[in-house]
Parts: sequence; C-alpha cells; structure tokens
Amino acid sequence: MSIEQAESSQMLAAAAAEPAMPPPARSLIRQAYHDTLASVLARIGLAWLFMLAFFAVFAPFLADSHPYVMKVNGRWSSPALIHLTPADVLLLIATATVVVLAIWRRLSFLRSLGLIAAVVVVAAAPVYLLVRPPVNVDYSQYRDDLASGKIQKAIFAPVPYSPRDRLRDQPEARLEKPSRRHWLGTDTNGADVFSLLLHASRIALSIGFIATSISVVIGVLVGAVMGYYVGTVDLLGMRAIEIFEAIPQLFLLITITALIQDRNIYVMMAVIGATSWTGYARFLRAEFFTIRKLDYVQAAVAAGLPTRIILFRHMLANALTPILVSTTFGVASAILYESILSFLGIGLVDEASWGAMLQQARAGGAGFVLWIAIPPGAAIFLTVFAYNLVGEALRDALDPKLRKRD
Repeated sequence: MSIEQAESSQMLAAAAAEPAMPPPARSLIRQAYHDTLASVLARIGLAWLFMLAFFAVFAPFLADSHPYVMKVNGRWSSPALIHLTPADVLLLIATATVVVLAIWRRLSFLRSLGLIAAVVVVAAAPVYLLVRPPVNVDYSQYRDDLASGKIQKAIFAPVPYSPRDRLRDQPEARLEKPSRRHWLGTDTNGADVFSLLLHASRIALSIGFIATSISVVIGVLVGAVMGYYVGTVDLLGMRAIEIFEAIPQLFLLITITALIQDRNIYVMMAVIGATSWTGYARFLRAEFFTIRKLDYVQAAVAAGLPTRIILFRHMLANALTPILVSTTFGVASAILYESILSFLGIGLVDEASWGAMLQQARAGGAGFVLWIAIPPGAAIFLTVFAYNLVGEALRDALDPKLRKRD
C-alpha cells in the first residue's frame, strides 16, 4: 500500500469516528410550523381555509354578471376588468406578492408579512386614484343585449350572477329552488345564493383577519406597558380591562353598531377590533411580569437602551407564544360576531354576508327556506371549526411540555 493510500484510509477512518454534525436548529416559528402541519386535523383545517381564501380572492372571476370578454359591433371589451373595485385590485396584488414570496423562500415569516403589508400600503394610493369602476350598473342589460343580438359573443364566469344582481328582469326567479341555472337556488330578493356564498367569504376572512389584527395591536400595546411598568400603570390598566370585560362583548357590539348609521366593512372591522383586545392584554401582561426580571432584560436596561427597544424588540419576541395561539381563536370569534350582527340586521348594509344570508332564510314571509340556510350555516361552522383545529395544533406545537424532540 502506498503512502497516499495509507493517509487517505486514515482520514476516512478518522472521519467515520467523528460524531455526525447535528442538523441546524430551526427557529421557533419554523419549528411551530412543522409541528402544526404534523397534525392531520390541522392540515384538514388549513386545506379548508386555503380553499376559502381562493374563493375570496377570485370571487369576482368565479361569480359575476359581467362577461370576461364580449364582442359588440366587432369590438372586444372586458366588462369584468372594468368593474373591478380598488379592493379587488389590492387583494390581487397582495395575493401575487404572497405567491412570489412562497416560491422565493428567502425571507423569514415576519419579514415576509412586513413586505406584504408594505406592498399593499404603497400600492393603495395609486390603485384608489386610478381604479374607478362605474357606479350605476344594470346587470340585466347584458341579458337583454344577448337576447337581442347586440352582443355578438360573450364569455361569462362559471356562476354568471353577481351578488347584487337581483334579477329584477326575472320576477319569477325569487326563492327559486336549486337547479342547473342556480346551483344553490335564489334568495327572497332573487340573488343567486352560490354567488352570495362566494363573495361573503371575502367579508368573513377580511373582517376576521383585520379586526383581529386591530385587537392584537391594542392588546399588545396595553399589555406591554402594564407588564413592564407595573404599579399605578398596571392598576389603571387592569381597571380599564375589567370595565370592558364587565359588559358582555356581544351586547357592547350590538349597542355600538346600532348607534352607527353608516355601517360599512371598515367600521365593522374597527368596532370588532376595538372591543376584543382585553384577552391579548391579559396574556401579554402575565408574560411580561415574568420576563421583566430576567437577566437579558436587566442588562438591556443597564445598557441604557430606549424603553421601546426593550419592550418590542427584546421582551415581545419572547412573549408572543400565547398571543399567536389566541389569535387563531380570535379570528374565528370575529367571524362569528360579524355573522351574528348581520343576522340581527345591524351588520353590513347591502353586502354579501353569511349572517345576512341566514337572516334571508327566515325573511320574506315564506317561512324557513332550507336551501338558503344550509350553505351559509355550513360555511360558518366549517370556517370556525377549521380555525379551532389550527389553533389547537398550534397551541400543542408551542407548548414546551407537549413537545417531544430529541
């Protein structure tokens, strides 16, 4: 055996004797993501939520009375694109950003969220200035022009009815049972139930996420200040929380929304978010009581770092576990509250909503209409159940007592 062969064999033997390098450690968010997906029930819940998100984003292209394209007097046009609202365009931009980031996978989860928010904020001003859909819309005009031959060719969505298309040119279409023309039937106003169901998913998800985000921000700010300063600040903060919690949240929501005349989706988000922050403040206050005494916080204070840096960069990063878990349940609660308010008739005005659809099932003097009640009721149940499944799995993934790792 040559000297080179002997040296190479010794190197291989030494490499084999060395212990294998452990895999690189995952961040808390990435580890929680993998542990959450390990649950079959969580995957089922996420599958439903992703499908619901797909319907919410592309609802204008799945259920719309405006043709994708149509040919009139030899000229082609796209009424569906012309009638897109600024909110539709912003939602498409945000979805495209999410898809790009999911494929690229170079940024962390928090940085990805920040980039998505930045893209939406930057795009909001030009979109609202440039996107001006027509205000007065006559949906029956397309059907009349097709019947008269004025529209030579047209391509429609799979469900060729908008949620506000109440078929006024077809009075007999009211309370029509499910058929090939209306897959889930029509309501008391003549609107297509399946179209309402798809577009109502946008209301449910947007109110769920944004209202919960508002309540989380308020709760984090209040809870962080209470847990860090304690003393008089904590005493006053707890009294404010007790005052809010002394009034049942549903009654408080009903009172506030009943006093508001112009109820739109933004008002509903603000009202639900502003009345749901107390739980997050309590969670963070309890976490900060423990964290504020740890060595790294005392070292940051001794180093003279600004209070905002200590609170939101050092302490908050290690206290978000209960907030992340409760956020999933908060989204489900916000969806339920919006549905309840819409069912009681004090929710959104002239908007597709699952709660308003349930109210339609018992309105109009026709008794209880089963085919109107089942789709929104099932959608509310499955959505809230899916969020609860994901929340349970996320709680188990973030609980150090339940994590069994090598």
